[in-house]
Amino acid sequence: MNENASNPRRRLLGALAASPLAGLPLAARPIDAAAQAWPSKPIRWVVPYPAGGGSDFLARQVAPQLGKRLGTQVTVDNRPGAAGIIGTEIAARAPADGYTIVFGDNGAMVFNPALYSQLPYEPADFAPVGFMARFPLILVADPASGFTSARQLIAEARRNPGKFSYGSPGAGSPHHLAMELLKDRAGLYIVHVPYRGTAMAIQDVMAGTIPMMIVDTAGGLAQIRAGKVRALAVLSKERIPQLPDVPTIAEAGVSGIEVFAWLAMYVPQGAPADIVGRLNREMQATLGEPEVRKALEDFGLQVAPSSPQALGAFVERETAIWHTLIRERGLKID
Repeated sequence: MNENASNPRRRLLGALAASPLAGLPLAARPIDAAAQAWPSKPIRWVVPYPAGGGSDFLARQVAPQLGKRLGTQVTVDNRPGAAGIIGTEIAARAPADGYTIVFGDNGAMVFNPALYSQLPYEPADFAPVGFMARFPLILVADPASGFTSARQLIAEARRNPGKFSYGSPGAGSPHHLAMELLKDRAGLYIVHVPYRGTAMAIQDVMAGTIPMMIVDTAGGLAQIRAGKVRALAVLSKERIPQLPDVPTIAEAGVSGIEVFAWLAMYVPQGAPADIVGRLNREMQATLGEPEVRKALEDFGLQVAPSSPQALGAFVERETAIWHTLIRERGLKID
């Protein structure tokens, strides 16, 4: 008779020895059990920006359907302040158990580490789940400014260095860095005037207080369509469907520029790989739902979900490009 067959303890030991977990420390095994039971309670989605903005809109469109797919509630938790630093730090300090997800964007994951000498978090504190969507950026001007094209604006700015100013939603925002890239590529000197948010900046463009700014589709499409600001160029390789008559910045004679404000999903570093994988699958499926996708595209977003690996590689490329620009132009916030 097989001795193992008659001995329950030996049968158990034999099963454990054959398990793929056999080479792992015993302390690591409960993590896998927790991942299998996940989610067993609500998930918090930290949005490091105020309610009503583009990132908040994306989260609130996706969260209910994502929750249905996961079988739990996904609650949006707005934690704005300090260029997204406050909310990002809160997420970085959360347990790596899959019950906290957070938006990462150009600012938090690429710009801030180069712009600030000290940050209370590092991009390495997070594990990528996947790219979600991006906002095209548009160079706009006050209709009363006399600027009718990007080519004309660039020519005027070259002839009059320092005469003109531009607004942005804030220092370190994608809009600010996009204009700095344009200035670098076109050889321009235009003075930066940072605001606290897109709404305040675009109001001053409409009022003629500042002549121009770069705005994203979520913050500027309504004003462009109403004729309150004039769209001069989009900062993408191709024209965008929402503004088919607006040329690209390359068509205005400036090459080498493709900038978006983008949003991606992250979790605190150390979350189980099974949880990250499931979050990615359900996030991509949610973004593929026709009603969700339509709502986001109507708002001005370009939906572009990716794998965790693709997001990681994308951020590496972005970091190399933008850290070089920030260093060469001597841009610092503190």
